[in-house]
Amino acid sequence: MEALYAVCVGVLTAAGVFLLLRGRTFPVVVGLTLLSYGVNLFLFSTGRLNDSAAAVLGSGSDHADPLPQALVLTAIVIGFAMTAFVVILAMRARGDLGNDHVDGRVPELVLESEERS
Repeated sequence: MEALYAVCVGVLTAAGVFLLLRGRTFPVVVGLTLLSYGVNLFLFSTGRLNDSAAAVLGSGSDHADPLPQALVLTAIVIGFAMTAFVVILAMRARGDLGNDHVDGRVPELVLESEERS
């Protein structure tokens, strides 16, 4: 179970970083979201991965650490707010600049292909 969990965290992080390096704003927003999911899963795993333990302190002696759960819940709320802010910022940049490239300039290859058609 731990290996599958680690692979999922790695895939989410790698896909997030890959999408962050794109030139358009929508893949950057999706990349930020995937990266935050990967970080949240990593933080959650610091509280021990045990499928038979209670998620919160209960009557049993075997339980998961509640601190990472609280951190992840806080990070999820902050992540939603930051995603909404970035989406609004991208929409504003698209309206002001007329394109959705992160630096506001259309690459020359795109301009050349548009001129040919």
